[in-house]
Amino acid sequence: MSGEEVQISFSELIRKKRDGEQLSEEEVHFFVRAVKERTIQDCQIGAMLMAMWQRGMVPKETLALTREMMWSGELLHWPEEWRGVVVDKHSTGGVGDKVSLPLAPALAACGCKIPMISGRGLAHTGGTLDKLESVPGFNIHQGPEQIKRILDDIGCCIIGQSETLVPADKVLYAIRDATSTVDSIPLITGSVISKKGAESLFALVLDVKFGKSALYKDINSARKLAESLVTVGNKLGICTGAVLSRMDNPIGQCIGNSVEVMEAIECLKGRGPSDLKELVMVLGGYLLWMCGKSDTLDSGKERIGKTLDNGEALVKFQAMLEAQGVQPDTAHLLCSGDQDYFKVLRRAQHQVELEAESEGTVLAINGMPLAEVLNALGAGRTQAGAQINHSIGAELLVSVGRHVNKGDPWIRIHYETPALTQKQKVFLQGALVIGSSSEVDDSPLVSEFILPK
Repeated sequence: MSGEEVQISFSELIRKKRDGEQLSEEEVHFFVRAVKERTIQDCQIGAMLMAMWQRGMVPKETLALTREMMWSGELLHWPEEWRGVVVDKHSTGGVGDKVSLPLAPALAACGCKIPMISGRGLAHTGGTLDKLESVPGFNIHQGPEQIKRILDDIGCCIIGQSETLVPADKVLYAIRDATSTVDSIPLITGSVISKKGAESLFALVLDVKFGKSALYKDINSARKLAESLVTVGNKLGICTGAVLSRMDNPIGQCIGNSVEVMEAIECLKGRGPSDLKELVMVLGGYLLWMCGKSDTLDSGKERIGKTLDNGEALVKFQAMLEAQGVQPDTAHLLCSGDQDYFKVLRRAQHQVELEAESEGTVLAINGMPLAEVLNALGAGRTQAGAQINHSIGAELLVSVGRHVNKGDPWIRIHYETPALTQKQKVFLQGALVIGSSSEVDDSPLVSEFILPK
């Protein structure tokens, strides 16, 4: 540490950002290193995050923050023969978003290598790691050599951050949630791209969501985030593109950790809801096009869809489960034909179905009320590091565009302790929007593509 660096004080950095001044690359380096080494108090980190959220960051600051976060730990390195095929996807999160679970093995089945560093639930969105940990034995903690071995043997793994991989982001990720600074474009950019940069990727596709149940409610805000992510990703040497997708209704029919794993496996069996399969095919097809494994987006989509329909992706998923600690008989039970998933995954003690209160066509199922109630029942976290109940969840029994009669069951809630209250039932009923069939919004799920720059 130089003598000049010693003179930088945390309080001065916080004041500087609070007052709207730009941080130098050296100051960003000083802050991120202090976060990594825990020489700065959590309250000071929170104050800096709030200043960044309120005042924003110019592109140069955002790039510096991302680079320093990426360099805060070890970078993964790959064999020369993997050049051009190490790829990944990231979603900004949404209700029922389990796309990563079928997408990683589908890409592996197409010859890609996917070292997916994922996160836990943040705010109202579910976490990929939490979902996978509902499978008994699944281990998200894998060292660099284990990751290389799994990728060499299978082609994909889904892991968590460690003390050596992007450790600064691990700290900031938790404090962002506690300080309501989750929706800051520079902080999201730093968090997402630092993890992907540490993976030493060739190509990255970002699913940036907008709508009632997304972090950003309108497409213009989502586009700003997507452009920030794409710009920084490409400046760090990753071929980065993005899609803007709607997040009003939940993705698929299941929300919650265990039930989303079930639905993801259904997708891997060539079944499952059409919107989930469409997102898997679009994002996977985009990546295949970016890394030269398909000539067009459409041919890439077709190739991904084929791996879902013919079982190749399912074979990769089962192998990934076993490679990451799941007993072979458990993995086989989950991935074998038609069977009861609850033989493997824990079932909640209670289930209750709610009925439609009027007749008509389902116009929308607002995901946010569902996520908020399920979180309150134990499916999500109220504070960083808290335990969750993987069995809590919901199954949608209807879909947008379907006609329902008054009294038809439309949702099944899986719950334990605390019990589902009458107030929560009323709140949930407000999520179901019923009207005339002429009012159904048939806009495409994916609204826009942002190409690598």
